[in-house]
Formats: sequence, C-alpha cells, structure tokens
Amino acid sequence: MSGHRPSDRLNSPDPALTRRAFLKRAAMGTGAALAFPTIVPSSVFGANAPSNRIVLGAIGLGSMGTNNMEGFLGRDDVQFVAVCDIDHDRLEKGRMMVNDQYGNEDCTPYADFRDLIAHPGLDAVSIATPDHWHAVAAITAARGGLDIYGEKPFSHDLKAGRAMCDAVSRYGRVWQTGSWQRSEENFHIACELVRNGRIGKVHTVEVGLPDGHFREDPPVQPPPPNLDWNRWLGPAPWTPYRGVAHWDWRWVLAWGGGQMLDWIGHHADIAHWGLDLDRTGPVSVQGSGEFPGGAVFNAPIAYRFTCRYANGVEMIVANSSQQPMNMGTRWIGDKGWIWVTRGGFKSEPAGLIHERIGPGETRLTFSRDHRGDFIECVRNRQVTIAPAEISHRSASVGHLGQIAMLTGRRIHWDPDTETIIDDPGASALLGRACRQPWTL
Repeated sequence: MSGHRPSDRLNSPDPALTRRAFLKRAAMGTGAALAFPTIVPSSVFGANAPSNRIVLGAIGLGSMGTNNMEGFLGRDDVQFVAVCDIDHDRLEKGRMMVNDQYGNEDCTPYADFRDLIAHPGLDAVSIATPDHWHAVAAITAARGGLDIYGEKPFSHDLKAGRAMCDAVSRYGRVWQTGSWQRSEENFHIACELVRNGRIGKVHTVEVGLPDGHFREDPPVQPPPPNLDWNRWLGPAPWTPYRGVAHWDWRWVLAWGGGQMLDWIGHHADIAHWGLDLDRTGPVSVQGSGEFPGGAVFNAPIAYRFTCRYANGVEMIVANSSQQPMNMGTRWIGDKGWIWVTRGGFKSEPAGLIHERIGPGETRLTFSRDHRGDFIECVRNRQVTIAPAEISHRSASVGHLGQIAMLTGRRIHWDPDTETIIDDPGASALLGRACRQPWTL
C-alpha cells in the first residue's frame, strides 16, 4: 500500500524517443544489432495482457536479482516474460524459475541485455548487475522506453549516477531503487519524528555500516565455460579472470565499493530522508580508510568520514565497530536522539518513539510494499518512494567519502553543480571512461 503527493508526477517522455520508436530503429538495424522474437508469448494475452499486468524482464540473476525476481513473481499484477544473464547456468536457472511459476515454457532467455530490452511487450525491467554495469544497463533501458527497478548502490561512480538521473528524466521513466528501508514502518516513523522536531535542532548524525571484509587475492585462472568474462567486465577496465565474478566482486573498487558503498544506499539514505536533505549533498567531506593493498581485493575494510552540510549538520559515516550504536542511523539533536536500524528503534527520551504525527505536521511518502510501490507508479506515472535523484544523492555520500579517503584530503563539494572545488586530482575520481565499445 502506498500514497503519493499529487505533485509527484512524471514529465511526459519525448514523443520522438518512445519505446515504439526505439524498437522500430532497432528493427531497421540502426545502432547495436538487437534480435528479438516477433511473436508475443501467449501468456501475455487474456487475463495476463499487458493492459492488466505489468510485463517485466530481469537483467542480472545473482543473489539480489533472483531475490527481486522471486518477489515480483509472487505478485498477480506482474507477468515475467524474459530473463538475462551472461552466466549460462544462472540464466537457465532463472528461465526455469519463471516457467515453473506460470506452468509454461514462455520465458525467453537472453545473454545480451540489449536483446531483452528490445523484447516486445515489456513495460519494465528489474536490474541487479554488479555496480559497474548499473549505468550502461539503466540508461539503455530508459532509452528503450522501460521503467526500471534498480539495485543499490545507485551507481558505481558519481558521474555515472548523474548520467542515469538525466536519462530517467529525459525519457520520462519511473525508477525505484531497492532501498527498501523507506517502505519499512520503523524507518518511516523515525524520519517523520525527526522531521517534525521531536529531538529539536539536529546537529549530528551517525551512520553505521558493516565492517569490511578482507580477502586474499586468488591466482589468475581460465574463466569457467558458462561465463563470458569479457562481457562480464563490460565497461570496466580489462583484468584477467581470478575466480571473482559472483558476490565477491563487491570488494573490488573497479566493480564495486565494498561494504561502505554496498550499504550507503540504505542507512545514509534514511539519514538524508530524516534531515530533508535527500535532494542535495554535503559541502565538505573528510576522512580516512584502511585499504588492502591487493591486486584484486582493494575496497576499504575500515572507513570513517565526516560530511558537513550547508545548514551546519555533520554526518559521520563509519563501519559499525567505530560507531557508538553500531549499525543504523542516529540523529542527535538539542533535545535528544533517535536511532533506527533493521529490527531496532530507540530514542532518548525513551518515550519519543511512541509519539505519533498529528494533523498539520509533516508527513512523508508512505509505502509498506516497496516492489508494489514501483508497480503502482508504473501504472499511474507518479514518483516512487526511492526515485533516481534521491538515490543518486544517497550514493553520492559514499562516492565523496571514498574520494576523500583515497586522496587523504578534505573535499570541498558544490552539491548544486556536483563539482569538487579547486582539486583537479580529486575531481578526476568522480568518474571514469567506459571501456570500448560501451558508452553512457
């Protein structure tokens, strides 16, 4: 169940860039060659017609990709018709999951995400690739006229995140990030209490994220026959295969951002929501981290940085063992504090968490079904509870913290222009060029 403000309505997409036009160009051979069937599966007609159900495809079938697909498959307002993964074994497993759900053989498997995006009849796509693929896949899907449910962190780097936001806006697409804590009761209530001044003027926020993981570098080895390693790397720099492709990719800065960026889209996102700062960013960031010196595993295993905002609020982001409350978000004001995490909700004074928001006070967008919120917004073209711009700003906290820790310098940031002030070396870390032939 969700509720949205009447102003939260998307702009109409450019008529010249509709999905129909995209498919027409693809069929005529302009741009990348895209192959797709010309017969829509029988399951999408009748009670399962696209006019009655939101027709979905999945790109990326790892742990979160499969989890999201299972969540959508359990809904009677959704019809899955296509899956995509470059690991043949995962692709086949995903195809069978969909077919077993519907009792047919209609699910189409694709090794190339562009082919899935061109699949006729699709309304939306669920994307859960490694971080370095997020921007290319999402921008292509937006350009192809699809709405997108995308995993956090929103982007692999800050410039890629801005390009994603621009594409979502330009093509008039609905976006939902898998920052599902916004749809959980304790996080929602905590943010409303902070927004309505229950702890007075907030001066400090503590954001606790998981401690990092140390891994020994594995040796160079041939990739398994079921995995297209060159395509797995995609826009990232070329590197030999070392047995790292599934899950542990997140501890490699070329592909992920360690626990810090893996979780920044959860607890820092909640921190911004409670502060009413989720469409801006800090003005300075400074900190330090412990980076392993391996050839492969180099994401920080310990990290701590402080963000200062234009209103004077300081946000301290650190791995949980360096935070007084460990995991979660704690806002500290001149009248008390509120702390929230998964399965936890405390305050000082203790009775604060039992207060309710009264008439005339600030109410935040309401959802208790994160995937359902996305499906509802695909239908009514309203803005989701975790849209692209907000998710980009949440991830930006992590990107800037990473740059501050890597350079060892205080970063001065202009959140309006999204530029680092007077530091060309740090500015160079805001983004990277894609390995050809991939582009944003």
